[in-house]
Amino acid sequence: MSDRLTRIAIVNNDKCKPKKCRQECKKSCPVVRTGKLCIEVTSESKIAFISERLCIGCGICVKKCPFGAINIINLPTNLESQVTHRYSANSFKLHRLPMPRPGQVLGLVGTNGIGKSTALKILSGKLKPNLGRYDDPPDWEEILKYFRGSELQNYFTKVLEDDLKTATKPQYVDQVPKAIKSAEKRVGKLMEKLSSMDNLEKILDILELRHVLDRDVGLLSGGELQRFAIGSVCVTRADVYMFDEPSSFLDVKQRLNAARTIRDLLRPDDYVIVVEHDLSVLDYLSDFICVLYGKPGVYGVVTLPASVREGINIFLDGNIPTENLRFREESLTFRLAEAGDELKFDKARGYTYPQMEKTLGGFHLAIEAGQFTDSEIIVMMGENGTGKTTFCRLLAGLEKPDGQAKIPQMHISLKPQKITAKFEGTVRQLFLKKIKASFLSPQFQTDVYKPLRIDDFIDQEVQNLSGGELQRVAIVLSLGKPADIYLIDEPSAYLDSEQRIIAARVIKRFIMHSKKTAFIVEHDFIMATYLADRVIVFDGQPSIDAHANSPEGLLTGCNSFLKNLDVTFRRDPNSFRPRINKYNSQMDQEQKLNGNYVSPLLNYLGNNQAIPNHVPVQFFLEESS
Repeated sequence: MSDRLTRIAIVNNDKCKPKKCRQECKKSCPVVRTGKLCIEVTSESKIAFISERLCIGCGICVKKCPFGAINIINLPTNLESQVTHRYSANSFKLHRLPMPRPGQVLGLVGTNGIGKSTALKILSGKLKPNLGRYDDPPDWEEILKYFRGSELQNYFTKVLEDDLKTATKPQYVDQVPKAIKSAEKRVGKLMEKLSSMDNLEKILDILELRHVLDRDVGLLSGGELQRFAIGSVCVTRADVYMFDEPSSFLDVKQRLNAARTIRDLLRPDDYVIVVEHDLSVLDYLSDFICVLYGKPGVYGVVTLPASVREGINIFLDGNIPTENLRFREESLTFRLAEAGDELKFDKARGYTYPQMEKTLGGFHLAIEAGQFTDSEIIVMMGENGTGKTTFCRLLAGLEKPDGQAKIPQMHISLKPQKITAKFEGTVRQLFLKKIKASFLSPQFQTDVYKPLRIDDFIDQEVQNLSGGELQRVAIVLSLGKPADIYLIDEPSAYLDSEQRIIAARVIKRFIMHSKKTAFIVEHDFIMATYLADRVIVFDGQPSIDAHANSPEGLLTGCNSFLKNLDVTFRRDPNSFRPRINKYNSQMDQEQKLNGNYVSPLLNYLGNNQAIPNHVPVQFFLEESS
């Protein structure tokens, strides 16, 4: 079969502006010059049209487009007959579908814009797969014939016969209040109305929803909205449960409670599908994994199901052994390396902060005195509502402590927890206004700007950016400001699994090389344990009375934090990434008995201790050689 059938052309609706350019794509196309209509652009066109049948894949139009709106991709030849859905001409294309199995949890992992939400819409019956024929959609008989011989044939047959009722937790929970049409908007009444099983009281306790039962849904915080959305699905009697990013806005304890709640839903004939970017939670939740790869916004491919450990390791490695295919140039590996001279801490300068207290309404926070040095990252661990953001604001001077305690004057750069796009202009204009010196620095470009792939949207309006794009811009702005201390509040929010690992690597390298100090609030345990040299554990009663301990070593800090959660972590023997032990499993019981709630290997992360001979000499999250 001709290879031209495996070439796809994508034109970005947001970037293509035919009225603002000279149609360079059309003028430079060698096929157009021969008299064929390979690229069509008229003065009335909203976007250019590219014929994939006539395109020869020369890539000239991609380079000539002044707005970077065109992508020409040559797909692997074995995908030409495996198209599941395409929205329209020159738009996103999905190949294959995840295969859910009754009585098991299917986890989906992949970058943003790769087709996970599209796959969920198809599996829930909200979107009819067109097998790539957007101009001549097939009927269900033809679709079932296409999937014959696979588990999807039985699944879609059940969906068509209305045997399967689907309950879905949406990706963007901040839109939940707008979606509720009933006049009654109190949490308790809505949960009672949705409840069709006998687990309502149990769900309210596990998801900590009792204190918001009389509150209007529109007044809930992000974490409360997330728990309400998860609870609403869990109390509904359904055959297919779908959860799109259930851990966003939640702290570690709440993530684990949500994971246990979702796993408790399983009945022998039920299907549960979860999209999750926190790899440790995905690992804990899933029974098997489907990886999605491709190019965001262009095309996505779903792999065959794999075991949880194998699936996550395939995603991190960027290589699929069964298909002999590499979908990412570099591996996102978890390694240990000998601490070189450039990573050694500069102990010459030290900072201290005093013992403090802060009262905000009915909330009281007590902070123990602590000290820190240059080239050090301190991660704050604790439940939501225990004062981590308040501590950041105290250090930044945005809040004053009670009494006579004084915080030493330091140059501070703060990345807040909540990011709002108020700037009117493009991302490039924002950088030139706020961090011009850093933005024009070749070193900063290499260490921070390029790894975070800001070039993909550098000329877009700030107010049009997605949550993940805004988060990356906020990280660049924070690191670009000259400071002694960098306060970074939840850098992983809105980022996908791949972006989280890259962001963690960027922050770690920047702090070590610039010999500065960072205080980071983080709930993704993999990211937190990678970043931390030391940790501050926050405990107490959330939103009422909390206590911040002095900075302590990573192993002892993680142990005390996880002991409060009654959770243990082990490490993967190949990639060394932290993995949550199943509750009351043999390894869980053994580690609790020994008092090792977190794998002892984490003791060597970020420290200059001698690494035992039996531990491979590589470093967490460094590029593969």
